[in-house]
Amino acid sequence: MTGKDDDYNFVFKVVLIGESGVGKTNLLSRFTRNEFSHDSRTTIGVEFSTRTVMLGTAAVKAQIWDTAGLERYRAITSAYYRGAVGALLVFDLTKHQTYAVVERWLKELYDHAEATIVVMLVGNKSDLSQAREVPTEEACMFAENNGLLFLETSALDSTNVELAFQTVLKEIFAKVSKQRQNSTRANAITLGNAQAEQDSGPGEKKACCISL
Repeated sequence: MTGKDDDYNFVFKVVLIGESGVGKTNLLSRFTRNEFSHDSRTTIGVEFSTRTVMLGTAAVKAQIWDTAGLERYRAITSAYYRGAVGALLVFDLTKHQTYAVVERWLKELYDHAEATIVVMLVGNKSDLSQAREVPTEEACMFAENNGLLFLETSALDSTNVELAFQTVLKEIFAKVSKQRQNSTRANAITLGNAQAEQDSGPGEKKACCISL
């Protein structure tokens, strides 16, 4: 199979976590398809969408995973987190209760994911500023104290959605690049190595999923 979505050097798995109704699915669709749905019905099952972005000279395929309602039933399994190198922990800044459980989500994430995972705390629905229940300073301080990135977004009007995902992907890429530089094995990670792709055979993917 060929196509522009196949032309990539890396695949980065990024998971969306947080309470039901905070806007995870719309963040996903806004970033990958530039779409927003006003239909608030919960999708059942895990789903993911992809988008290939350029980071310097490297093409990175972002594989964004959405819990799609399973968080309601505490049914997220370790398989959801497996292989994830980035996470967006989303809360609704107009509903304090979605922020109050951020710490529990963070613990669950670290229980199942690699310790080196890049995590961004995301306060979504910034377009509803008049209904804000979570002060920016409070969330920012929590993020700083826990070593997280932080942004406020609006999937509705697109504010900071692109920036949020791009920032996480760039941070992952920086870690991968540093890992390559520090690696004593020359073939630990190949970045767009055409020869390596040819040697891997036609039945294998051209990119490597990165586990940090």
